[in-house]
Amino acid sequence: MAGGLVLTGRPGVGKTTVIVEVVKLLRGRDVSVGGFISREVRDKGVRIGFEVIDLASGGRGWLARAGVGNGPRIGRYTVCLKSFEEVGVSALHDALDRRDVDIVVVDEVGPMEMCSDRFKSSIKALFGGVKPYIATLHRSLVGTPLIPGNVEVMEVTFGNRNRITGEVAEKAYRLAKGSEAG
Repeated sequence: MAGGLVLTGRPGVGKTTVIVEVVKLLRGRDVSVGGFISREVRDKGVRIGFEVIDLASGGRGWLARAGVGNGPRIGRYTVCLKSFEEVGVSALHDALDRRDVDIVVVDEVGPMEMCSDRFKSSIKALFGGVKPYIATLHRSLVGTPLIPGNVEVMEVTFGNRNRITGEVAEKAYRLAKGSEAG
């Protein structure tokens, strides 16, 4: 098992921002990154949902939308299972299957994503597999059996979020390049 790095922290603390910057830094060092990130979508300053973005193709789809649809509900959001699976879960499968992907990024493993059975099985495959990964994890899932023992958990806080990016990027680089990272 290759192991991984998991970022956790309060909602809105900057986990996705750290991940996006880490992806840029890794790509700048010729690390091939696959997987997906999630971002909030706002309309006139009001959050209306969350989208997922495939890091390899740039494809986008809805993860959840405020009060729309027939899917599972998390708070005021309806999870858009079909869209999430077509973009997010497919990006995860693609990253796991491609030999040229050095590290898999998953932002986020949380209650919305866990509504998808396909996502659950994919995450178990990632966490139990041989590809290195970096993921953000909802605080409610820290310490659960989902998280394997070969993972380092780092907390992003308002106090460390501006300085943690370089440390996370270096650890992710070492995971991605293994023994050749020296």
